Amino acid sequence: MLRPLTEQDREIFVRLADEFYHSSACLHTVPTEYFHHTLDEILAGSPYAKGYIFEMEGKTAGYALLSFTYSNEAGGLACLLEEAYVIPEFQGCGLGKELFAFAEKEFPDVRRFRLEVTHCNERAISLYRRLGYEELDYIQMIKDR
Repeated sequence: MLRPLTEQDREIFVRLADEFYHSSACLHTVPTEYFHHTLDEILAGSPYAKGYIFEMEGKTAGYALLSFTYSNEAGGLACLLEEAYVIPEFQGCGLGKELFAFAEKEFPDVRRFRLEVTHCNERAISLYRRLGYEELDYIQMIKDR
């Protein structure tokens, strides 16, 4: 099950986000204060950010963050799957597929769904391909401020 993040999820969200950023799914860590800023933005109702908690068997099983932007290349609204983390004991239970099905149904106006994945995350890459995602041959560049 997927439900929106709430203020009551702050502690578990911060812990899970920290686990995610210390996993092989990420290339670097992120300051903990960023997790709080992200949740604050979501709870303030930003049109650019949505956050969800995965639940299974009455337990928190992970979280997902989505962001939104307009894309000329896609011809409309684009949704970036910013983060999807499933606690190891719940991996392989279909929560990833549930997230993608939810996003496509919940946001019917989105023209493109996009995500990033590290080369070593073969299990995730396999899932994304099965769901119809294809690789883009771009080099991503960033400049933090």
